Amino acid sequence: MTVRVLLTDDDPLVRAGLALMLGGSPDIAVVGEATNGREAVDRVRAGGIDVVLMDIRMPVMDGIAATAAVLALPEPPKVIVLTTFDADEYVVRALAAGANGFLLKDTAPADIVDAISRVVAGEPMLSPAITEQLIRQVTDAAPDARADIAQRRIACLTDREREVAVAVGRGSSNAEIAAALHMSIATVKAHISRIFTKLDATNRVQVAITMYEAELL
Repeated sequence: MTVRVLLTDDDPLVRAGLALMLGGSPDIAVVGEATNGREAVDRVRAGGIDVVLMDIRMPVMDGIAATAAVLALPEPPKVIVLTTFDADEYVVRALAAGANGFLLKDTAPADIVDAISRVVAGEPMLSPAITEQLIRQVTDAAPDARADIAQRRIACLTDREREVAVAVGRGSSNAEIAAALHMSIATVKAHISRIFTKLDATNRVQVAITMYEAELL
């Protein structure tokens, strides 16, 4: 299946570069471009988009507002925020808006292609630098108390679930976890589902934060 991508950025050179880069992948087709968030929402509403690569700072409607608007549509595409801005506030706001991934524009081309494949497969994707920033922001206030709470929370995990949770916290994909722990991808997904339930987590970043606070990362 070819993944249909919409490029959203107010810089024509960035859009051209992304189009050229993604054009080398046989599984990805760039099917449209938007110069601001409002255009992106209108284009998604017209249909035929699987993934939106979304800049943050744009005229008319910024990428965070556009992300929220896109994801509020019926059967929305996945949204990966792709930006030069890595400040904590942008990460938190983009994730709060429901973004499926957050990557910096200096991310290697192969990693951007991989991120698109992963979000389509249902795996939220954050660059390691972004994950570290988010973990640091959440954990810097009252680290001692957080460590105690986190260790009590993970006590409900089995040894195998803890291994999987640590791998999730390190940013490993389901396939990488399966290979490292010698299990099927279906089994990895089942473990992650149980981990989410036991830790009351809604995404992989929350699992990573808990494992970091428990001093397992």
